[in-house]
Amino acid sequence: MHPYRSVLFVPAHKPEWVTKAIASGADAVVLDLEDSVPADRKAEARGLVAGTIGRVREAGHEAGLFVRPNALDTGLAGADLEAAVCPGLTGLFVPKVRDRDDVLRWETLVDWFELRNRSGSGPGTGAGADSGLELIVPVETVEAIQNCREIAGASPRVGAMIGPTAEHADIARAVGYRWSREGTETLYLRSRVLLACREHGLHALTGLWEELSDLDGLKAFADYGLQLGFRGQIAIHPSHVATINEVFSPTADEIEFREGLVAAFEEAATRGDGAVRYRGIHIDKAHADTAREWLAHARRVTGRA
Repeated sequence: MHPYRSVLFVPAHKPEWVTKAIASGADAVVLDLEDSVPADRKAEARGLVAGTIGRVREAGHEAGLFVRPNALDTGLAGADLEAAVCPGLTGLFVPKVRDRDDVLRWETLVDWFELRNRSGSGPGTGAGADSGLELIVPVETVEAIQNCREIAGASPRVGAMIGPTAEHADIARAVGYRWSREGTETLYLRSRVLLACREHGLHALTGLWEELSDLDGLKAFADYGLQLGFRGQIAIHPSHVATINEVFSPTADEIEFREGLVAAFEEAATRGDGAVRYRGIHIDKAHADTAREWLAHARRVTGRA
């Protein structure tokens, strides 16, 4: 999956908001058919999705476009996918996943609707669409936390998972934690998801920051996610996108430092040295390998891959 820095939600029944979402600079936009759409407007929202995606693509926008359908046990998921799997769609944000079997149920539905609606969805239709529609899996249940390793490896369609952090979302109710700005109450939960992502080569996203006007708090929260090892974040308001993108973007100084580190190690290796001093620190092969991996990620983020 493309290393999206920011993944911004937009209610699918308000397509006019998508223009603002794209203008905010979000790397990916999720058209939501689930929680942000009232029950009496879900059919309307479903009917708007394909047209919204088509207009975004016709305008030449390359942002990832995902749809969050309603959960499997609502009886609405099939109709949601029938409407959403269309040209220009990047993937699906699949809710309320509990275990590997839920992933396989989603995979089966996606397989069917990709085949049935085959007319341009899948490879090459949006940033990150490398091998068909991809799945972003949020961790919203206690079962999902316990089963996050098997969820991460359940299907090649799974491209990203989200470490839970929200103050008022499903996971807060399920676990019963009391939210704090520091996020220590979700550190264990997020760490489990992060390690599952790293084990299976998935893009690790941290959960959202709900305080809409507190951009300083958002920046500190995003930076802590980056410190832990996450590479992007969910957002629910366009005003958060610029801060999130800034935090999860490699800086010129960071790139220059690591490029210099690799060059210093390679120069030392030609002399037959396995370790060398670089800007006051000891470096060896492990440092160079880590820097190369970081640089590869940086190139993908900056579009230089």
